[in-house]
Amino acid sequence: MFDTLSDRLAATFKNLRGKGRLSEADIDATAREIRIALLEADVALPVVRAFIKQIKERAAGAEVSQALNPAQQVIKIVNEELIGILGGETRRLRFAKSGPTVIMLAGLQGAGKTTLAGKLGHWLKGQGHAPLLVACDLQRPNAVNQLSVVAERAGVGIYAPQPGNGVGDPVQVAQDSIEYAKTKQYDVVIVDTAGRLGIDQELMQQAADIRDAVKPDEVLFVVDAMIGQDAVNTAEAFRDGVGFDGVVLSKLDGDARGGAALSIAHVTGRQIMFASNGEKLDDFDAFHPDRMASRILGMGDMLSLIEKAEQTFSQAEAEKMAAKLQSAKGGKDFTLDDFLAQMEQVRKMGSISKLLGMLPGMGQIKDQINNIDERDVDRTAAIIKSMTPAERADATIINGSRRARIAKGSGVEVSAVKNLVERFFEARKMMSRMAQGGGMPGMPGMPGMGGGPGRQKKQQKQAKGKRKSGNPMKRKAEEQAAQAKREQAAQGGNAFGLPSGQQGKDFELPDEFKKFMG
Repeated sequence: MFDTLSDRLAATFKNLRGKGRLSEADIDATAREIRIALLEADVALPVVRAFIKQIKERAAGAEVSQALNPAQQVIKIVNEELIGILGGETRRLRFAKSGPTVIMLAGLQGAGKTTLAGKLGHWLKGQGHAPLLVACDLQRPNAVNQLSVVAERAGVGIYAPQPGNGVGDPVQVAQDSIEYAKTKQYDVVIVDTAGRLGIDQELMQQAADIRDAVKPDEVLFVVDAMIGQDAVNTAEAFRDGVGFDGVVLSKLDGDARGGAALSIAHVTGRQIMFASNGEKLDDFDAFHPDRMASRILGMGDMLSLIEKAEQTFSQAEAEKMAAKLQSAKGGKDFTLDDFLAQMEQVRKMGSISKLLGMLPGMGQIKDQINNIDERDVDRTAAIIKSMTPAERADATIINGSRRARIAKGSGVEVSAVKNLVERFFEARKMMSRMAQGGGMPGMPGMPGMGGGPGRQKKQQKQAKGKRKSGNPMKRKAEEQAAQAKREQAAQGGNAFGLPSGQQGKDFELPDEFKKFMG
Protein backbone atom coordinates (compact mmCIF):
# COMPACT_ATOMS: atom_id res chain seq x y z
CA MET A 1 0.00 0.00 0.00
CA PHE A 2 2.86 2.39 0.78
CA ASP A 3 5.04 1.42 -2.19
CA THR A 4 4.53 4.70 -4.07
CA LEU A 5 5.27 6.78 -0.98
CA SER A 6 8.34 4.67 -0.17
CA ASP A 7 9.71 5.06 -3.71
CA ARG A 8 9.28 8.85 -3.69
CA LEU A 9 10.90 9.25 -0.27
CA ALA A 10 13.80 6.97 -1.26
CA ALA A 11 14.43 9.08 -4.38
CA THR A 12 14.31 12.26 -2.28
CA PHE A 13 16.85 10.99 0.25
CA LYS A 14 19.12 9.73 -2.52
CA ASN A 15 19.60 13.32 -3.69
CA LEU A 16 20.80 14.32 -0.20
CA ARG A 17 23.49 11.66 0.11
CA GLY A 18 27.04 12.77 -0.45
CA LYS A 19 26.43 16.36 0.65
CA GLY A 20 28.72 17.47 3.47
CA ARG A 21 26.43 20.31 4.49
CA LEU A 22 22.81 21.09 3.69
CA SER A 23 21.92 24.59 2.57
CA GLU A 24 18.53 26.19 3.10
CA ALA A 25 17.77 25.54 -0.58
CA ASP A 26 18.50 21.82 -0.08
CA ILE A 27 16.12 21.67 2.88
CA ASP A 28 13.38 23.51 0.94
CA ALA A 29 13.78 21.19 -2.06
CA THR A 30 13.63 18.12 0.18
CA ALA A 31 10.55 19.43 2.01
CA ARG A 32 8.85 20.12 -1.33
CA GLU A 33 9.53 16.57 -2.56
CA ILE A 34 8.23 15.06 0.68
CA ARG A 35 5.10 17.25 0.45
CA ILE A 36 4.41 16.03 -3.10
CA ALA A 37 5.00 12.40 -2.03
CA LEU A 38 2.52 12.70 0.86
CA LEU A 39 -0.15 14.43 -1.23
CA GLU A 40 0.20 11.79 -3.95
CA ALA A 41 -0.27 9.15 -1.23
CA ASP A 42 -3.63 10.78 -0.42
CA VAL A 43 -2.60 12.09 3.01
CA ALA A 44 -4.95 14.80 4.33
CA LEU A 45 -3.74 18.36 3.62
CA PRO A 46 -3.75 19.55 7.28
CA VAL A 47 -1.58 16.56 8.18
CA VAL A 48 0.86 17.31 5.33
CA ARG A 49 1.18 20.96 6.40
CA ALA A 50 1.89 20.05 10.03
CA PHE A 51 4.34 17.34 8.98
CA ILE A 52 6.34 19.57 6.60
CA LYS A 53 6.42 22.43 9.12
CA GLN A 54 7.97 20.17 11.75
CA ILE A 55 10.54 18.75 9.34
CA LYS A 56 11.64 22.18 8.09
CA GLU A 57 11.98 23.55 11.61
CA ARG A 58 14.05 20.60 12.81
CA ALA A 59 16.13 20.32 9.60
CA ALA A 60 17.12 23.99 9.84
CA GLY A 61 18.23 23.51 13.46
CA ALA A 62 21.57 22.61 14.96
CA GLU A 63 21.00 18.84 14.90
CA VAL A 64 21.40 18.81 11.10
CA SER A 65 23.75 21.74 10.49
CA GLN A 66 26.34 20.36 12.94
CA ALA A 67 25.92 16.72 11.95
CA LEU A 68 28.68 14.71 10.27
CA ASN A 69 26.13 13.21 7.88
CA PRO A 70 23.24 15.67 7.33
CA ALA A 71 21.33 13.30 4.99
CA GLN A 72 21.09 10.65 7.70
CA GLN A 73 19.92 13.27 10.19
CA VAL A 74 17.11 14.34 7.83
CA ILE A 75 16.04 10.68 7.39
CA LYS A 76 16.06 10.32 11.20
CA ILE A 77 13.84 13.42 11.55
CA VAL A 78 11.38 12.18 8.89
CA ASN A 79 11.25 8.78 10.61
CA GLU A 80 10.50 10.33 14.02
CA GLU A 81 7.82 12.65 12.59
CA LEU A 82 6.20 9.73 10.73
CA ILE A 83 6.02 7.81 14.01
CA GLY A 84 4.36 10.85 15.59
CA ILE A 85 1.75 11.13 12.84
CA LEU A 86 0.98 7.40 13.07
CA GLY A 87 0.22 7.75 16.78
CA GLY A 88 3.55 7.61 18.58
CA GLU A 89 3.68 4.62 20.90
CA THR A 90 1.87 1.31 20.40
CA ARG A 91 -1.56 1.37 22.05
CA ARG A 92 -2.61 -1.84 23.83
CA LEU A 93 -6.12 -3.10 24.62
CA ARG A 94 -7.55 -2.17 28.01
CA PHE A 95 -9.01 -5.16 29.81
CA ALA A 96 -11.74 -4.99 32.44
CA LYS A 97 -10.69 -5.52 36.07
CA SER A 98 -13.75 -7.70 36.73
CA GLY A 99 -16.16 -9.52 34.45
CA PRO A 100 -15.76 -9.91 30.70
CA THR A 101 -13.97 -7.22 28.69
CA VAL A 102 -16.42 -5.79 26.14
CA ILE A 103 -15.07 -4.65 22.74
CA MET A 104 -17.52 -2.98 20.37
CA LEU A 105 -16.76 -2.71 16.64
CA ALA A 106 -18.21 0.24 14.70
CA GLY A 107 -17.86 1.42 11.11
CA LEU A 108 -19.46 1.66 7.70
CA GLN A 109 -20.83 -1.30 5.75
CA GLY A 110 -18.10 -3.01 3.74
CA ALA A 111 -15.26 -1.87 6.02
CA GLY A 112 -14.68 -5.48 7.07
CA LYS A 113 -16.09 -5.49 10.62
CA THR A 114 -17.45 -9.07 10.58
CA THR A 115 -14.26 -10.60 9.18
CA LEU A 116 -12.22 -8.48 11.56
CA ALA A 117 -14.28 -9.72 14.53
CA GLY A 118 -13.09 -13.26 13.69
CA LYS A 119 -9.48 -12.12 13.27
CA LEU A 120 -9.53 -10.24 16.57
CA GLY A 121 -11.10 -13.28 18.28
CA HIS A 122 -8.42 -15.56 16.80
CA TRP A 123 -5.66 -13.14 17.89
CA LEU A 124 -7.04 -12.90 21.45
CA LYS A 125 -7.35 -16.67 21.64
CA GLY A 126 -3.65 -16.88 20.78
CA GLN A 127 -2.99 -14.47 23.68
CA GLY A 128 -4.64 -16.91 26.09
CA HIS A 129 -8.15 -15.38 26.23
CA ALA A 130 -11.58 -16.96 25.66
CA PRO A 131 -13.41 -14.59 23.27
CA LEU A 132 -17.11 -14.60 22.35
CA LEU A 133 -18.40 -13.05 19.11
CA VAL A 134 -21.83 -11.41 19.33
CA ALA A 135 -23.97 -10.99 16.20
CA CYS A 136 -25.60 -7.54 16.51
CA ASP A 137 -25.65 -6.83 12.76
CA LEU A 138 -29.23 -7.87 12.15
CA GLN A 139 -29.76 -5.67 9.07
CA ARG A 140 -27.37 -6.91 6.39
CA PRO A 141 -28.48 -10.14 4.64
CA ASN A 142 -26.65 -13.22 5.97
CA ALA A 143 -24.47 -11.16 8.33
CA VAL A 144 -25.29 -13.56 11.20
CA ASN A 145 -24.40 -16.61 9.07
CA GLN A 146 -21.15 -14.98 8.00
CA LEU A 147 -20.16 -14.30 11.62
CA SER A 148 -21.01 -17.92 12.54
CA VAL A 149 -18.72 -19.24 9.80
CA VAL A 150 -15.92 -16.83 10.79
CA ALA A 151 -16.24 -17.82 14.47
CA GLU A 152 -16.04 -21.51 13.58
CA ARG A 153 -12.91 -20.97 11.49
CA ALA A 154 -11.32 -18.93 14.29
CA GLY A 155 -12.24 -21.56 16.87
CA VAL A 156 -14.04 -19.10 19.16
CA GLY A 157 -17.53 -18.91 20.67
CA ILE A 158 -20.50 -17.12 19.11
CA TYR A 159 -23.76 -15.72 20.52
CA ALA A 160 -26.41 -15.31 17.79
CA PRO A 161 -29.94 -15.79 19.19
CA GLN A 162 -31.61 -13.85 16.35
CA PRO A 163 -31.62 -14.92 12.66
CA GLY A 164 -30.98 -11.40 11.38
CA ASN A 165 -31.98 -10.33 7.85
CA GLY A 166 -34.01 -7.50 9.44
CA VAL A 167 -35.38 -9.62 12.32
CA GLY A 168 -34.46 -9.00 15.98
CA ASP A 169 -33.40 -6.20 18.33
CA PRO A 170 -29.61 -5.64 18.23
CA VAL A 171 -29.59 -3.68 21.50
CA GLN A 172 -31.29 -6.54 23.36
CA VAL A 173 -28.91 -9.10 21.84
CA ALA A 174 -25.91 -7.04 22.95
CA GLN A 175 -27.32 -6.69 26.48
CA ASP A 176 -28.08 -10.43 26.83
CA SER A 177 -24.64 -11.41 25.53
CA ILE A 178 -22.93 -10.08 28.68
CA GLU A 179 -24.87 -12.43 30.95
CA TYR A 180 -24.29 -15.30 28.48
CA ALA A 181 -20.53 -14.62 28.55
CA LYS A 182 -20.48 -14.64 32.36
CA THR A 183 -22.42 -17.94 32.46
CA LYS A 184 -20.16 -19.65 29.90
CA GLN A 185 -16.99 -18.03 31.33
CA TYR A 186 -15.88 -16.07 28.27
CA ASP A 187 -13.51 -13.28 29.32
CA VAL A 188 -13.77 -11.11 26.16
CA VAL A 189 -16.97 -10.14 24.31
CA ILE A 190 -16.60 -8.78 20.75
CA VAL A 191 -19.79 -7.05 19.56
CA ASP A 192 -20.21 -6.88 15.77
CA THR A 193 -22.58 -3.99 14.93
CA ALA A 194 -24.41 -3.01 11.74
CA GLY A 195 -23.04 -0.50 9.26
CA ARG A 196 -24.44 1.67 6.49
CA LEU A 197 -23.19 2.73 3.09
CA GLY A 198 -22.83 6.24 4.48
CA ILE A 199 -23.24 8.19 7.70
CA ASP A 200 -26.89 8.56 8.73
CA GLN A 201 -28.84 9.29 11.92
CA GLU A 202 -30.30 5.78 12.25
CA LEU A 203 -26.83 4.20 12.18
CA MET A 204 -25.47 6.61 14.78
CA GLN A 205 -28.46 6.13 17.07
CA GLN A 206 -28.27 2.32 16.96
CA ALA A 207 -24.52 2.35 17.64
CA ALA A 208 -25.02 4.78 20.55
CA ASP A 209 -27.82 2.60 22.02
CA ILE A 210 -25.63 -0.53 21.88
CA ARG A 211 -22.78 1.42 23.47
CA ASP A 212 -25.04 2.57 26.32
CA ALA A 213 -26.45 -0.96 26.80
CA VAL A 214 -23.14 -2.84 27.14
CA LYS A 215 -20.83 -0.01 28.31
CA PRO A 216 -17.83 -1.32 26.33
CA ASP A 217 -14.28 -1.10 27.66
CA GLU A 218 -13.09 -0.39 24.11
CA VAL A 219 -14.95 0.98 21.08
CA LEU A 220 -12.91 0.24 17.96
CA PHE A 221 -13.63 2.11 14.73
CA VAL A 222 -12.99 -0.17 11.75
CA VAL A 223 -11.95 1.75 8.64
CA ASP A 224 -11.18 0.52 5.14
CA ALA A 225 -7.64 1.75 4.45
CA MET A 226 -8.45 1.95 0.72
CA ILE A 227 -11.22 4.58 0.80
CA GLY A 228 -8.82 7.52 0.90
CA GLN A 229 -9.78 10.97 2.17
CA ASP A 230 -13.34 9.94 3.05
CA ALA A 231 -11.93 7.74 5.82
CA VAL A 232 -11.00 10.88 7.74
CA ASN A 233 -14.49 12.41 7.35
CA THR A 234 -16.16 9.14 8.43
CA ALA A 235 -13.84 8.81 11.42
CA GLU A 236 -14.64 12.36 12.57
CA ALA A 237 -18.39 11.70 12.23
CA PHE A 238 -18.16 8.51 14.33
CA ARG A 239 -15.95 10.22 16.89
CA ASP A 240 -18.48 13.03 17.36
CA GLY A 241 -21.61 10.83 17.08
CA VAL A 242 -20.71 7.65 18.98
CA GLY A 243 -17.17 8.08 20.19
CA PHE A 244 -14.40 5.52 19.82
CA ASP A 245 -11.17 4.70 21.63
CA GLY A 246 -9.03 3.28 18.87
CA VAL A 247 -8.85 2.65 15.14
CA VAL A 248 -8.50 -0.65 13.27
CA LEU A 249 -7.26 -0.51 9.67
CA SER A 250 -8.60 -3.22 7.39
CA LYS A 251 -7.42 -4.13 3.86
CA LEU A 252 -3.94 -2.76 4.45
CA ASP A 253 -2.68 -5.20 1.82
CA GLY A 254 -4.60 -3.35 -0.93
CA ASP A 255 -2.99 -1.34 -3.70
CA ALA A 256 -4.58 2.00 -2.78
CA ARG A 257 -2.30 4.85 -1.78
CA GLY A 258 -2.81 4.49 1.98
CA GLY A 259 -2.95 8.14 2.97
CA ALA A 260 -5.92 7.46 5.25
CA ALA A 261 -3.69 5.40 7.51
CA LEU A 262 -1.25 8.29 7.85
CA SER A 263 -4.01 10.86 8.39
CA ILE A 264 -6.58 9.24 10.65
CA ALA A 265 -4.62 9.08 13.92
CA HIS A 266 -3.44 12.70 13.58
CA VAL A 267 -6.87 14.12 12.65
CA THR A 268 -9.02 12.22 15.17
CA GLY A 269 -6.55 12.10 18.04
CA ARG A 270 -7.23 8.33 18.40
CA GLN A 271 -4.46 5.85 17.82
CA ILE A 272 -4.43 3.00 15.31
CA MET A 273 -4.46 -0.17 17.42
CA PHE A 274 -4.68 -3.03 14.93
CA ALA A 275 -4.07 -3.61 11.25
CA SER A 276 -5.45 -6.32 8.97
CA ASN A 277 -3.23 -7.02 5.96
CA GLY A 278 -4.67 -10.08 4.26
CA GLU A 279 -7.62 -12.45 3.94
CA LYS A 280 -6.43 -15.18 6.32
CA LEU A 281 -7.19 -15.18 10.05
CA ASP A 282 -3.47 -14.84 10.80
CA ASP A 283 -3.12 -11.69 8.67
CA PHE A 284 -3.83 -9.47 11.65
CA ASP A 285 -1.66 -7.92 14.33
CA ALA A 286 -1.19 -5.01 16.69
CA PHE A 287 -0.22 -1.77 14.92
CA HIS A 288 3.24 -0.45 15.78
CA PRO A 289 3.79 3.14 14.53
CA ASP A 290 7.58 2.86 14.71
CA ARG A 291 7.65 -0.36 12.67
CA MET A 292 5.24 1.03 10.06
CA ALA A 293 7.34 4.20 9.70
CA SER A 294 10.44 2.02 9.28
CA ARG A 295 8.75 0.01 6.51
CA ILE A 296 7.58 3.16 4.71
CA LEU A 297 11.18 4.44 4.70
CA GLY A 298 12.47 1.11 3.35
CA MET A 299 14.24 0.14 6.59
CA GLY A 300 12.33 -3.12 7.00
CA ASP A 301 10.53 -4.47 10.04
CA MET A 302 12.87 -6.94 11.72
CA LEU A 303 11.02 -6.90 15.07
CA SER A 304 7.77 -8.13 13.51
CA LEU A 305 9.70 -10.79 11.57
CA ILE A 306 11.38 -12.01 14.77
CA GLU A 307 8.03 -12.09 16.60
CA LYS A 308 6.49 -14.16 13.80
CA ALA A 309 9.41 -16.57 13.93
CA GLU A 310 9.14 -16.92 17.72
CA GLN A 311 5.42 -17.69 17.45
CA THR A 312 5.94 -20.26 14.68
CA PHE A 313 9.20 -22.05 15.43
CA SER A 314 9.57 -24.49 18.29
CA GLN A 315 12.66 -23.81 20.43
CA ALA A 316 13.22 -27.55 20.96
CA GLU A 317 13.03 -28.23 17.20
CA ALA A 318 15.42 -25.37 16.46
CA GLU A 319 17.97 -26.73 18.96
CA LYS A 320 17.60 -30.23 17.50
CA MET A 321 18.29 -28.94 13.97
CA ALA A 322 21.26 -26.88 15.19
CA ALA A 323 22.75 -29.98 16.88
CA LYS A 324 22.48 -31.93 13.62
CA LEU A 325 24.23 -29.17 11.66
CA GLN A 326 26.99 -28.84 14.28
CA SER A 327 27.67 -32.60 14.39
CA ALA A 328 31.08 -34.06 13.61
CA LYS A 329 29.68 -35.51 10.38
CA GLY A 330 29.61 -32.04 8.82
CA GLY A 331 25.83 -31.71 8.88
CA LYS A 332 25.14 -35.06 7.15
CA ASP A 333 22.60 -35.89 9.89
CA PHE A 334 20.45 -33.07 8.46
CA THR A 335 18.14 -34.92 6.05
CA LEU A 336 15.54 -33.99 3.46
CA ASP A 337 12.86 -34.69 6.11
CA ASP A 338 14.44 -31.99 8.29
CA PHE A 339 14.65 -29.68 5.29
CA LEU A 340 10.94 -30.22 4.58
CA ALA A 341 10.01 -29.60 8.24
CA GLN A 342 11.96 -26.31 8.26
CA MET A 343 10.34 -25.23 4.99
CA GLU A 344 6.85 -25.93 6.32
CA GLN A 345 7.62 -23.93 9.49
CA VAL A 346 8.62 -20.94 7.37
CA ARG A 347 5.45 -21.34 5.31
CA LYS A 348 3.37 -21.13 8.50
CA MET A 349 4.78 -17.65 9.10
CA GLY A 350 2.86 -16.43 6.06
CA SER A 351 3.55 -15.31 2.52
CA ILE A 352 7.22 -15.55 1.48
CA SER A 353 6.87 -12.19 -0.31
CA LYS A 354 5.60 -10.49 2.86
CA LEU A 355 8.39 -12.01 4.96
CA LEU A 356 11.07 -10.83 2.52
CA GLY A 357 9.41 -7.40 2.44
CA MET A 358 10.16 -7.06 6.18
CA LEU A 359 13.91 -7.24 5.57
CA PRO A 360 15.82 -3.94 5.34
CA GLY A 361 16.64 -2.76 1.81
CA MET A 362 14.20 -5.12 0.10
CA GLY A 363 12.26 -2.17 -1.31
CA GLN A 364 14.91 -1.93 -4.02
CA ILE A 365 13.98 -5.37 -5.38
CA LYS A 366 10.26 -5.36 -4.62
CA ASP A 367 9.39 -6.24 -8.24
CA GLN A 368 11.35 -9.48 -7.93
CA ILE A 369 9.80 -10.18 -4.52
CA ASN A 370 6.29 -9.61 -5.88
CA ASN A 371 7.00 -12.07 -8.70
CA ILE A 372 7.94 -14.90 -6.31
CA ASP A 373 5.78 -17.94 -7.01
CA GLU A 374 4.48 -19.13 -3.63
CA ARG A 375 3.65 -22.51 -5.22
CA ASP A 376 7.36 -23.32 -5.56
CA VAL A 377 7.33 -24.31 -1.88
CA ASP A 378 4.44 -26.70 -2.55
CA ARG A 379 6.26 -28.20 -5.55
CA THR A 380 9.40 -28.74 -3.46
CA ALA A 381 7.32 -30.41 -0.73
CA ALA A 382 5.67 -32.66 -3.34
CA ILE A 383 9.08 -33.77 -4.67
CA ILE A 384 10.39 -34.63 -1.17
CA LYS A 385 7.16 -36.45 -0.24
CA SER A 386 7.46 -38.56 -3.42
CA MET A 387 10.76 -40.00 -2.16
CA THR A 388 11.11 -43.17 -0.06
CA PRO A 389 12.19 -42.84 3.61
CA ALA A 390 15.63 -44.18 2.63
CA GLU A 391 16.03 -41.52 -0.09
CA ARG A 392 15.05 -38.74 2.30
CA ALA A 393 17.51 -40.00 4.91
CA ASP A 394 20.39 -40.28 2.40
CA ALA A 395 19.94 -38.23 -0.77
CA THR A 396 23.24 -39.53 -2.20
CA ILE A 397 21.52 -42.80 -3.25
CA ILE A 398 19.18 -40.94 -5.66
CA ASN A 399 20.37 -42.04 -9.09
CA GLY A 400 18.89 -41.59 -12.57
CA SER A 401 16.15 -44.21 -12.29
CA ARG A 402 15.13 -42.99 -8.83
CA ARG A 403 14.98 -39.40 -10.12
CA ALA A 404 12.67 -40.50 -12.94
CA ARG A 405 10.35 -42.26 -10.47
CA ILE A 406 10.28 -39.25 -8.07
CA ALA A 407 9.59 -36.85 -10.95
CA LYS A 408 6.69 -38.99 -12.14
CA GLY A 409 5.25 -39.21 -8.62
CA SER A 410 5.42 -35.47 -8.00
CA GLY A 411 4.38 -34.34 -11.49
CA VAL A 412 7.57 -32.43 -12.31
CA GLU A 413 10.46 -32.73 -14.75
CA VAL A 414 13.46 -34.93 -13.89
CA SER A 415 15.65 -31.81 -13.97
CA ALA A 416 13.57 -30.29 -11.14
CA VAL A 417 14.37 -33.30 -8.90
CA LYS A 418 18.07 -33.08 -9.80
CA ASN A 419 18.14 -29.33 -9.06
CA LEU A 420 16.39 -29.81 -5.71
CA VAL A 421 18.89 -32.44 -4.54
CA GLU A 422 21.85 -30.28 -5.63
CA ARG A 423 20.37 -27.22 -3.89
CA PHE A 424 19.83 -29.29 -0.74
CA PHE A 425 23.47 -30.40 -0.65
CA GLU A 426 24.66 -26.81 -1.15
CA ALA A 427 22.27 -25.46 1.51
CA ARG A 428 23.29 -28.17 4.00
CA LYS A 429 26.95 -27.47 3.42
CA MET A 430 26.47 -23.73 3.92
CA MET A 431 24.25 -24.10 7.02
CA SER A 432 26.67 -26.60 8.56
CA ARG A 433 29.58 -24.24 8.04
CA MET A 434 27.66 -21.34 9.57
CA ALA A 435 26.50 -23.49 12.53
CA GLN A 436 30.11 -24.52 13.25
CA GLY A 437 31.28 -20.89 13.27
CA GLY A 438 32.93 -20.98 9.87
CA GLY A 439 30.72 -18.24 8.48
CA MET A 440 29.51 -17.91 4.92
CA PRO A 441 31.65 -19.73 2.35
CA GLY A 442 33.35 -17.68 -0.33
CA MET A 443 33.85 -14.56 1.81
CA PRO A 444 37.64 -14.50 2.38
CA GLY A 445 39.34 -12.18 4.76
CA MET A 446 36.24 -11.40 6.84
CA PRO A 447 36.28 -12.46 10.52
CA GLY A 448 33.78 -15.25 11.08
CA MET A 449 32.87 -15.38 7.38
CA GLY A 450 35.09 -18.30 6.36
CA GLY A 451 37.76 -18.49 3.67
CA GLY A 452 40.30 -16.70 5.88
CA PRO A 453 43.21 -19.20 6.03
CA GLY A 454 43.62 -19.45 2.27
CA ARG A 455 43.80 -15.69 1.99
CA GLN A 456 46.41 -15.48 4.77
CA LYS A 457 48.64 -18.11 3.12
CA LYS A 458 48.48 -16.23 -0.14
CA GLN A 459 49.40 -12.98 1.60
CA GLN A 460 52.30 -14.67 3.41
CA LYS A 461 53.61 -16.11 0.15
CA GLN A 462 53.51 -12.72 -1.51
CA ALA A 463 55.27 -11.08 1.43
CA LYS A 464 58.38 -13.35 1.07
CA GLY A 465 59.86 -11.42 -1.85
CA LYS A 466 61.53 -8.10 -0.93
CA ARG A 467 59.66 -5.15 -2.35
CA LYS A 468 61.52 -2.75 -4.67
CA SER A 469 61.39 1.00 -4.21
CA GLY A 470 59.34 3.07 -6.62
CA ASN A 471 62.09 5.76 -6.68
CA PRO A 472 64.45 5.08 -9.68
CA MET A 473 67.55 6.53 -7.93
CA LYS A 474 66.92 4.61 -4.73
CA ARG A 475 66.17 1.41 -6.64
CA LYS A 476 69.49 1.75 -8.57
CA ALA A 477 71.43 2.18 -5.31
CA GLU A 478 69.71 -0.91 -3.85
CA GLU A 479 70.57 -2.94 -6.96
CA GLN A 480 74.26 -1.83 -6.80
CA ALA A 481 74.49 -2.80 -3.12
CA ALA A 482 72.93 -6.20 -3.87
CA GLN A 483 75.38 -6.72 -6.73
CA ALA A 484 78.38 -5.86 -4.52
CA LYS A 485 77.12 -8.32 -1.90
CA ARG A 486 76.80 -11.09 -4.51
CA GLU A 487 80.36 -10.42 -5.79
CA GLN A 488 81.71 -10.50 -2.24
CA ALA A 489 79.98 -13.82 -1.63
CA ALA A 490 81.42 -15.17 -4.87
CA GLN A 491 84.96 -14.32 -3.61
CA GLY A 492 84.41 -16.54 -0.56
CA GLY A 493 83.26 -13.97 1.96
CA ASN A 494 81.84 -14.96 5.30
CA ALA A 495 78.65 -14.03 7.03
CA PHE A 496 80.10 -10.77 8.34
CA GLY A 497 81.08 -9.53 4.86
CA LEU A 498 84.82 -10.14 5.45
CA PRO A 499 86.86 -12.01 2.83
CA SER A 500 87.90 -15.50 3.93
CA GLY A 501 91.39 -15.56 5.37
CA GLN A 502 90.94 -12.07 6.82
CA GLN A 503 88.57 -13.19 9.52
CA GLY A 504 91.14 -13.60 12.34
CA LYS A 505 94.18 -11.59 11.14
CA ASP A 506 93.35 -7.92 11.47
CA PHE A 507 90.29 -8.26 13.67
CA GLU A 508 90.67 -6.93 17.24
CA LEU A 509 88.08 -7.05 20.04
CA PRO A 510 87.33 -3.69 21.63
CA ASP A 511 89.04 -3.03 25.01
CA GLU A 512 85.72 -3.24 26.92
CA PHE A 513 85.10 -6.74 25.56
CA LYS A 514 88.72 -7.79 26.36
CA LYS A 515 88.20 -6.75 30.02
CA PHE A 516 84.83 -8.52 30.10
CA MET A 517 86.29 -11.74 28.67
CA GLY A 518 89.25 -11.55 31.17
